[in-house]
Amino acid sequence: MFQPSDRPAEPITLAAAEQPHHRESIRHMLLGSDDAVLAEIKNLHKRGHSEPNDWSKPCPTGRPGEVMAVLTRYLWL
Repeated sequence: MFQPSDRPAEPITLAAAEQPHHRESIRHMLLGSDDAVLAEIKNLHKRGHSEPNDWSKPCPTGRPGEVMAVLTRYLWL
């Protein structure tokens, strides 16, 4: 006869809806000439992707004529 003590213990897990959410960051990076990076930031704004002020100031990358701008967003997963 089966006894409850004969069965291995099952791990207790939360249902997917009950699991705690956590915050993660994600970064979008644009690399190119200063004019190209600024044009793409404006293009992304027109498409509803992001506000121009949300991007970092374009910074030199060390490569001649190249800058980088970064947008950081936070997601709840």
